[in-house]
Amino acid sequence: MSRDFSLGEVQVSLSPRERFEEYLQSRGKRTTQQRRALVDFIFERHDHFNADELIDSYASRHHGEKISRPTVYRTLDQLVEAGLLRKMSLGGRAVYEHDYGYPQHDHLYCQMCDKLIEFSSEELATLRDAVAREHDFRVTGHRLIISGVCHDCSRKRHRRQSPLDLI
Repeated sequence: MSRDFSLGEVQVSLSPRERFEEYLQSRGKRTTQQRRALVDFIFERHDHFNADELIDSYASRHHGEKISRPTVYRTLDQLVEAGLLRKMSLGGRAVYEHDYGYPQHDHLYCQMCDKLIEFSSEELATLRDAVAREHDFRVTGHRLIISGVCHDCSRKRHRRQSPLDLI
């Protein structure tokens, strides 16, 4: 039996930038050019990142143009509060991923290389709902991160030593 653990799609009515501007306006905060550029940069591709990686990749993509560290941290917190990003704590560091317009999913986390593998499982959702029913519990969401060692790191650990390794 073949299982599909890939993620589906979620349709949204506003772009991430529009949603963020709406959030800022509701809080009486300004929408600055730096915030707009940062939101556009974060949502033009999907990956997991921490603040330092975001700062470095933004500078390299924008030809050395720097964005202030406090602006990045403040904006990331606001994006989480607005429901656009999800913050996870992995290996003692804060890692962010898209939440807005992205389907519910879970992760496999390699403790050696910090790789995150996303997956979605109907069986897991069914089990979650059954346990919730048994305890008369209303589910509003869940987050599962399974820790371990990925295939590539596992192969590196179990590779036979070669005489060339001694050189």
